[in-house]
Amino acid sequence: MNTTTFKRAALVTAALLALGAGGAYLYLDTTSDVRRTGTETCADVIPADANRADGEAICATIDALTAAWARGDADAYGGLFTENATYTTYIGSHYEGRSDITEGHRALFKDFVKGTALAATFLDLRFLGTDAAVLTGRGDDYTGAKPGPAELSKVQTYTLVRDTDGTWRIAAFHNTQRRNVMERFSFLYSPATAPKAER
Repeated sequence: MNTTTFKRAALVTAALLALGAGGAYLYLDTTSDVRRTGTETCADVIPADANRADGEAICATIDALTAAWARGDADAYGGLFTENATYTTYIGSHYEGRSDITEGHRALFKDFVKGTALAATFLDLRFLGTDAAVLTGRGDDYTGAKPGPAELSKVQTYTLVRDTDGTWRIAAFHNTQRRNVMERFSFLYSPATAPKAER
């Protein structure tokens, strides 16, 4: 085989591999639906055996968080966290304390997320005794049309506590970007890795 023929064969092989990889990625991306998208109303996930007033107070905290974000109000946003709260973003930034969260969001509201709103759905609310709870859901920030529940790209966990003044505040927040292609690949390769709600 001469050099020109070899180069052509290598180029065709590389093109076919790229086309196959692109097709596989497209297949994984288009078949990676989320089955459990959650409910758009926080109150829907308050457990039947929980103190309803506490559940509604927790939901009110999340509603206030969403409203503060939409206004770009860093002080109101930060005020919904405990003094020693932690906040981990989907890109891995980790804020420690209300002041750090507030000042970080003051900068974000002036730049990266200026003019955005929050969309959320709720998956579960669990009380850990009478003064702590964990709320999980899906969410995203957006401009323009509000994304539908299946379009939300992040999974979020809020740990809330009844603060010293009796107000429910966020003690820890963790935001994880969903990697739909990797998730779909892992579910196809090893079906037992899929959460029960996604089988």
